Amino acid sequence: MGKATDIVLVHGAWADGSCWNKVIPSLVAAELGVTAVQLPLTSFENDVATVKRALALAEKPIVLVGHSYGGAVISQAGTDPKVTGLVYVAAFAPDAGESAGSLLAGVPPTPLASELRPDAQGYLKMTRKGYFESFAQDLSEEEKIVLFAAHAPTNVASLGGNVTDPAWKKTRSWYIVAANDRAIDPKLEGRLAERMKATTTTVQTSHLAMLAAPKQVTDAILAATRA
Repeated sequence: MGKATDIVLVHGAWADGSCWNKVIPSLVAAELGVTAVQLPLTSFENDVATVKRALALAEKPIVLVGHSYGGAVISQAGTDPKVTGLVYVAAFAPDAGESAGSLLAGVPPTPLASELRPDAQGYLKMTRKGYFESFAQDLSEEEKIVLFAAHAPTNVASLGGNVTDPAWKKTRSWYIVAANDRAIDPKLEGRLAERMKATTTTVQTSHLAMLAAPKQVTDAILAATRA
């Protein structure tokens, strides 16, 4: 199969597809088809189904990109035969029987952990302090304001969904470690990248690496299309 022609971008928890807005123009300029999905963040199964629908509509071959919780989603959805490369951006990469939540539970809590507030239906929303100081701390004040106002509450059922057949065991992977991440421990990110034997790049950014270092993230995606 030749060079990838389509990119499917999968956002994480407490975010939406617009978080890729600094990456998309460069990918389009490279004459790639780009889809940024909108996860419902209601359950792991619903989120995986959303990505699978996007893959069904995309042209092959596809590079599938996941940020944060989106890494768990692409690990489950990425077994589609159209997918030829996986890119993880400060993301979870669960093995079979693991979830984003279980990976978090296996390491000391990060500063963001105490800034999540549940409602009666099991949806978690982030505090303003959490978003500004531990999620997007290196972005501009204007970006923080907009992102916090628009951030999507995420159900614990999404974070607790187990991967059954991890795509990274069968498909070549790339990983971007966010060295200043206060949402996912950068040491955990490094261990996940090593376990996958991923081609790894480290950026000196917050959790939102695709907004803080869009060129490096774009370069990793383009490398995956050429591999």
